[in-house]
Amino acid sequence: MTDRLVIIPTYDERENIREIVDAVMALPEGFHVLVVDDGSPDGTASLVKEAQAVHTGRLHLIERGGKLGLGTAYIAGFKWGLERGYAFLFEMDADFSHAPTDLPRLLEACAREGVGMSVGSRYVHGGSVKDWDMKRVLMSWGASVYVRTVLGLGVKDTTAGFVCYRAEVLRALPLDEVRFIGYAFQIEMKYRVKRLGWKIAEVPITFVDRRKGRSKMSMGIFKEAFWGVLQMRRHIA
Repeated sequence: MTDRLVIIPTYDERENIREIVDAVMALPEGFHVLVVDDGSPDGTASLVKEAQAVHTGRLHLIERGGKLGLGTAYIAGFKWGLERGYAFLFEMDADFSHAPTDLPRLLEACAREGVGMSVGSRYVHGGSVKDWDMKRVLMSWGASVYVRTVLGLGVKDTTAGFVCYRAEVLRALPLDEVRFIGYAFQIEMKYRVKRLGWKIAEVPITFVDRRKGRSKMSMGIFKEAFWGVLQMRRHIA
């Protein structure tokens, strides 16, 4: 039994799911993978079930009835993993914007004394973004500056979704009280970890725009993040 679980939320990721699962499984650290699929009409869950026959005991699946949001998918995955005793739980996209080969570095950083969470960061020294136009880079970087200013978070890549948590940190968080489901979810989780007194380590990564499938980014998700930061400052103790 491994102590590390990679949670991958999916919605219409048929083009990527088998490849990303195989890439994580090929790492020598012996990660397990939990796919949380939100009723993908393209048959993503069926491909995961086929892959379970290859990766026996290491690949797991939660099927949900519809598109319920990124944040709720991760919360479901955290609860599933904590119930089964995993010590380190990861967030990771299915589309190869997060390189599976960076998982061991996130694990190493999170295992350091006093660190409760490690973040694959685009905006620390050595980090970068590939295949984004300048407008998108500036919007993302500006959003992180805004969040740091309002919340005093001290994390350069506040919206990053490539993350490792210690299980004891997730157990201490009121997961049922997490309010946001889009990119604001990523900010809220970092803010809550920081408020618990844990250190957050940033690990430089190269973020690559998705090669296949469609982006899930929308203006609604962006607005949730913008206004959500102000709500976090008021309501999270």
